[in-house]
Amino acid sequence: MVIESIPKVVGFIYGLLAFIALVGLWYSGRFTRRRALPFLVISALLGFLVFAPVFPYQLQMVALRDTVGLGSPIPMALGALLVFIALAFAFGRVICGQVCPAGAVQELMYRVPVAKRGSAERQTPVVIRAGVFVVFAVTALGLSADLLGLIGLPAFFHLAVGSVSFFVFLGIVLLSAVVYRPFCRYVCPYGALLAPAASKALFRLRRTDACIGCRKCERACPTGEADPAAGLGECYLCGRCTDVCPVEGALVYGRARREG
Repeated sequence: MVIESIPKVVGFIYGLLAFIALVGLWYSGRFTRRRALPFLVISALLGFLVFAPVFPYQLQMVALRDTVGLGSPIPMALGALLVFIALAFAFGRVICGQVCPAGAVQELMYRVPVAKRGSAERQTPVVIRAGVFVVFAVTALGLSADLLGLIGLPAFFHLAVGSVSFFVFLGIVLLSAVVYRPFCRYVCPYGALLAPAASKALFRLRRTDACIGCRKCERACPTGEADPAAGLGECYLCGRCTDVCPVEGALVYGRARREG
């Protein structure tokens, strides 16, 4: 279904514009899961139409030095990937939340009203994804192997139903109806780079003195990042915590407080 005549830079331009709009919604206090829905739908559709901005696969193509797969010169693609890492350091994982098509399809699937499984434990997914990142780097840089291709990321968005790998990633997407973002949390190599940056984000979700300690946000958070002790590296800014908060102004997105 991917229309090869559409340059992939269109996806990156959309990604930047969507990022600006989403940060604006968060900063103004107007972000809700309902307002996020159009971004999720458009991002998912762009994955099928342009196969961009599929950030983890663009990273894979940079590692493989595949300019055909990138649809742009390597320095340009690498520069764009670095820019979005810098933006995560400033504003958190907005890109993962609603802009990346791979994340968008999983977020949409998790909205399906079925019983959810898995825990909101933070450390195990991070450790597993770090190990996967090492394998990704070794296979791409040392063996010139397309790991994300083997698990079907491009085949899924190209609707290559004749490929076994298509059904591998389809299985991951279907799993995300009950387990929150399994690809993002356990596999995505780009997420492994964004998470440390987001954990030090200058702007982030934080509790204020208006918080009454009801812990509704903690129960709603699928990654455990609503815990006051969490570093927010695994916060996908999905909006579940702010949607359930009963006190206006108790949970806000703004400049992080610095201790001392």
